[in-house]
This record gives sequence, C-alpha cells and structure tokens, in this order.
Amino acid sequence: MFIVDSHCHFDFPDFEDERDAVIARARENDVRLFVTISTKVARIDRLLALTDRYDSVYASVGTHPNSAGEEPDVETGTLVALAGRHDKIVAIGEAGLDYHYDHAPRDVQEAVFRRHIAAARETQLPLVIHSRDADEAMAAILRDETGRGAFPFVLHCFSSGPALAETGLELGGFVSFSGILTFKRSDALRAIAARVPMDRLLVETDAPYLAPMPYRGKRNEPGYTRHTAEVLAGVKGVSIEEIAQATSDNFFGLFSKVPDPRRAN
Repeated sequence: MFIVDSHCHFDFPDFEDERDAVIARARENDVRLFVTISTKVARIDRLLALTDRYDSVYASVGTHPNSAGEEPDVETGTLVALAGRHDKIVAIGEAGLDYHYDHAPRDVQEAVFRRHIAAARETQLPLVIHSRDADEAMAAILRDETGRGAFPFVLHCFSSGPALAETGLELGGFVSFSGILTFKRSDALRAIAARVPMDRLLVETDAPYLAPMPYRGKRNEPGYTRHTAEVLAGVKGVSIEEIAQATSDNFFGLFSKVPDPRRAN
C-alpha cells in the first residue's frame, strides 16, 4: 500500500532527535510520503532543510492564523515567489481562522488568510486551510473569494460542522481527516466523513498533535496515518487498500506539484 500523510509538522522540536527512526516507522506502516506544513514564513528555511534531507518530505509555505499577529504583513508576492523558487514547496498555508484561541485579532487573521488565498489562486497550489470555531466566517470568506476566481484548497484536520464541509465540497475543495476521526466521541465527525465523496478525501496526522486511537494522548507521528485510514475505511465500508488508493490518488491530484512515485514503478 501507499499512504500519504498530507499534513504534519516534522520540523517541530518533538522530532528533533529521531527523525530517521520516525520515517522508518512510517514506511513500516505504508506511509511513504508526507508534507511538513509551514506555520510561519520566517521558518521556511528549516522546512526546506528537511525536504533536502529526505526525498519523501515536501513542504508548504504560509502563516498559521495563531501566528498571524507575528506575521501580519506577509505578502501574497512573497508566498508566490517562495513557492516558485523551490521545487519541494508544494502548497500554500496553513492559513485560515482560529476563533478558539484568538491568538491574533480576527481582522488580522482574515487579512492574512485572504492574501494566502490570492497566492493559491495565482500559483494554483493547494491552500491548506485551518478553521477552528469559525465555521460561518470561513464559509463566507470561501464563497466570497471563490467568486473572485477559483483556487484549490483542503479543509485540513476537519473537526467543524456539516455545513462547512458541504460548503467546501460545493466550492471544489477537499476534506482531510486526522486522528480525531478515531476518537470514541467523534460519531458526528464520522457521519460527516461518511458523506464526503471518495474522490474528495485526504488523511493526515497533524503530528505531533492529535494521535489517533490507540495512541491518543501520546506524541503523534506520520506512521499513525494508517490508523486514521483504517477507521475511515470502516466508515466508508471499503477496505484499507481502497482508502489508501483513493486518498493517495486525491493527494497527487490536488498537490499536483508532487511527483507520484507510484507511476515510476
């Protein structure tokens, strides 16, 4: 099988002393490729160093909404230039709205988010969207910005309500599920996943956070994507092999800058 962890934070200090071992364990679980997601543009060199070191690691460039107050002036042109300069920068973000923590003023979050949308529209690289406790505002921005011109996107680590999932799908987006899908009290989320078409699904870890069952409460790592994929397979009533195939196909279709190593075999 070939599973993709479409969203992790491999640059975080949690992995500092054992990145080789983490990648080896991922391969043992058929997780063969992953994207380490940017939270601050100022840290992009650290992410690129990892993509240079590991063939299976790609990166995004962007400012997390909780970091928007630290990078309020990040420009669309900067994001576009960085993405064009580096072959292994394959996405924009993560960017979006986080009304749970509100670490940055909401107007700043929105302004920064819209600049990321503009970068995704210009580059046609997928925008990795973070949305927490901001369903209505997120849906409104997505509708408004899509009206200005379509852009590829994924609602990452989806934990919102069905209305936002439906809006995202209606506008051509993808929905990515993390270890939250495996939690005992995630019946409502599993019901949403059941309604997402097979050709719009992705899986991820968001490592080092949100380890799936049976590792909940421990540090997450890319190899655990398989556990989420197994639960998703059960939700959809298909085999793990079918979920691996579908989510990988979807990943390479959306993250079109990433070469598909399956095609070389």
